[in-house]
Amino acid sequence: MPLDDTTHIGPNCGSCPIRHRAVCARCETDELKALEEIKFYRSFEAGQTLVWSGDRMDFVASVVTGVATLTQVMEDGRTQTVGLLFPSDFVGRPGRAHAPYNVIATTDLMMCCFRKKPFEDMMVHTPHIGQRLLEMTLDELDAAREWMLLLGRKSAREKIASLLAIIARRDASLQGSMRRRELTFDLPLTREAMADYLGLTLETVSRQMSALKRDGIIVLMGKRTVHVPDIDRLVEEAGDDADGGLPG
Repeated sequence: MPLDDTTHIGPNCGSCPIRHRAVCARCETDELKALEEIKFYRSFEAGQTLVWSGDRMDFVASVVTGVATLTQVMEDGRTQTVGLLFPSDFVGRPGRAHAPYNVIATTDLMMCCFRKKPFEDMMVHTPHIGQRLLEMTLDELDAAREWMLLLGRKSAREKIASLLAIIARRDASLQGSMRRRELTFDLPLTREAMADYLGLTLETVSRQMSALKRDGIIVLMGKRTVHVPDIDRLVEEAGDDADGGLPG
């Protein structure tokens, strides 16, 4: 697994920005102390591959800051993005020796890593970890089912709006601003990456982004910053219920 050799001390659990959403969210003080003994932090630069598909993984991890993509290379050499990892999302599978996907940092990234075998042992003796991981896995399954609907049935405009709404809501959740209707966030994907993820052409992505901007659904501020004046309008454009029909 290629690394930038940046292994360092990160935030303590009490001040961790993902504490309320990560795999350790339900842990008691003694359980957090046990996790502290097997954890370490690693940082990656944007564009760096964290894990190659087929690599043996000797760790599992939570994304602390930044965004990564899960990609798979098909037999003909084409690359398909199959998922996004946001802060608090879990990387790796206990009980599985090898990585099923490439994991690539799309922004600068920090990960809270746990040595795999001790983490697997903790799952047996610490129900709070196993329960939380099960919840996260079921949430991921729901999101995958929603994404199947998005890719198979939605128009190009709805696909773009859905992706923007997912990112906006995840960012708002981490910032504690879920109740706000007006949101601003940095888009972690280039338009080329959005096209790859959504199964669209680059020209279609650019055209639909411009149309959403022209219609006042979004405001583009610089190259990557997106302002959403009314999240409910964006969700409507996505073709989902405004009360929470989106994954993520």
